[in-house]
Amino acid sequence: QFQLVESGGGLVQPGESLKLSCVASGFTLERYRVGWFRQIPGKEREGVSLISMTGSATKYADSVKGRFSISRDDAQNTVYLEMNNLNPADTAIYYCAAAYTASSTYTSFLTHEYDYWGQGTQVTVSS
Repeated sequence: QFQLVESGGGLVQPGESLKLSCVASGFTLERYRVGWFRQIPGKEREGVSLISMTGSATKYADSVKGRFSISRDDAQNTVYLEMNNLNPADTAIYYCAAAYTASSTYTSFLTHEYDYWGQGTQVTVSS
């Protein structure tokens, strides 16, 4: 069974940090680009960050540039999202997703291109 499992969410105060993990099971992430998305109830899911198949290319939403950092460890079959200087606008359910790709550098937030999705982890930023 192909599965993605997110962890690392929680409740933090503004200015604090969290590191999310996305672990794949049943398949290897080596041929996949991986994205982090977030969703607030009643709003569309938005792309936050993604990393290409080889890790040579990354992409960030404007709202998180300079604060979030994505990385991957294919030996651990895991992708990370380090989130710093969090603010209440970052409150959402965060999902990771994997898209099979033949390109080592292709990056896209188009959700229909992603083959597998995790169940999400809640991030709440509040004082």
